[in-house]
Amino acid sequence: MRNITRNLLPKHHLHTTDYLNMIGVPKIAPATSPFDPGYDPATLESHLEQSAHLMSILKISMACWIVAKEAATRKKVAAAKKYRVPTVTGGGPFEVAVAQGQLTAYLDLCADIGVTRIECGEGFTDMTLKAADVVKMAADRGLDVQFELGKKHTGAFTDDGVTQLIEQGQRWLDGGALQLVVEARESAKGVGLFDDTGNLNRGYADRFAKAFGLQIVMFEAPNKPSQFALLNHFGREVHLCNVRLEELLRVEIYRRGLHSDAFAKENLRPVAPNLVRRMPQSLGWKETVIAK
Repeated sequence: MRNITRNLLPKHHLHTTDYLNMIGVPKIAPATSPFDPGYDPATLESHLEQSAHLMSILKISMACWIVAKEAATRKKVAAAKKYRVPTVTGGGPFEVAVAQGQLTAYLDLCADIGVTRIECGEGFTDMTLKAADVVKMAADRGLDVQFELGKKHTGAFTDDGVTQLIEQGQRWLDGGALQLVVEARESAKGVGLFDDTGNLNRGYADRFAKAFGLQIVMFEAPNKPSQFALLNHFGREVHLCNVRLEELLRVEIYRRGLHSDAFAKENLRPVAPNLVRRMPQSLGWKETVIAK
């Protein structure tokens, strides 16, 4: 009788990154800005431990961070710094601060908490401050700025509306903002680029991409249909934001063509390496046949 014993190298000798390279998945710079909807510090840090390398910038809740226990908020920002993930506050608190005449106090607080960036916008208020003035106030406190394009309560975009938003976005970039965000709220239905049934207006999306480039403009993608629609349309290079933390890995396997639906998409499916078929030894496996 012959017994075959397979001896493998010690555990932890093989690596997922090597395997991804073998099946043609390219190395991708972080292009997702996940959204912390108000998790506790331990939960947030667990997500950072698992997925920090996939995060371009972490959005710290809406206004939740202001009403949560302050020590918890500071722990979350510190955890992000530990994993070298920049942080940004949502645009809502900025709008409230401006409307209440307390922008200076808000910026001071953001800087003291330790966030990297603030998001500005006019989603549910009207602002008379100039973009350059706001950016300078933020910069004086060591804060970067991004600006959100679109209203929260006026429905899906129109042709004229997109034109006006592109002009507004250019003013903020000229004023010193680093990136722009296209509004989609939590539903991605009847708002921004999405109609009442959640269908993506690809023509409008292309206008923003053409005007600013996919490195500058980010698209809010708060749910699975919006995430998949934007990735299907633009491919893996599109920058998505407002992705819930627990959905980040799903977005990233779709981005890399490892999801069953994405594998069928030409612009997402991994390109098989044009190499001679690799044998198991290429990952370091060793087999020993022992005859008895």
